[in-house]
Amino acid sequence: MEITRHFTATTFVVHQGKTLLHLHRSLKMWLPPGGHIDRDELPHIAALREVKEETGLDVDLIHDMPTIHSENAQEIPGPRHLLLENINPYHQHIDMIYFASADSPEVTPDSGESIELRWFSLDDLEGDEIENDIKVLGKEAIQAIDDLKLNL
Repeated sequence: MEITRHFTATTFVVHQGKTLLHLHRSLKMWLPPGGHIDRDELPHIAALREVKEETGLDVDLIHDMPTIHSENAQEIPGPRHLLLENINPYHQHIDMIYFASADSPEVTPDSGESIELRWFSLDDLEGDEIENDIKVLGKEAIQAIDDLKLNL
């Protein structure tokens, strides 16, 4: 049986030392906002779209400034991590993980999107209800954005 792979974009949104997770409707797991990248959509645009749909937030992606720009090539914001995730024995996601900063904690998800949203502190991420990779990436996102704000 052939394995299918889809490209996805996931964003760890941080505000005041906490990261935003939602209780996934079908998986019943706490996950950051994210989803499939639409046909002809750039990954960083998909990341922003998914955050907006699932949380109502307009966020700023945290990334290195592009250095390549020519007539033939333009560098786009790269993900912080690129993960190959096993969804089932026959399907995988190539998941582009972004970090973003939010100016407000007020969430207003689109109808039919997130069933529950919660801001998780570093201590909250230690709970048994959070998968290990989400703990690691959530903590890294909080630290990266805290460090960035300290340097401003």
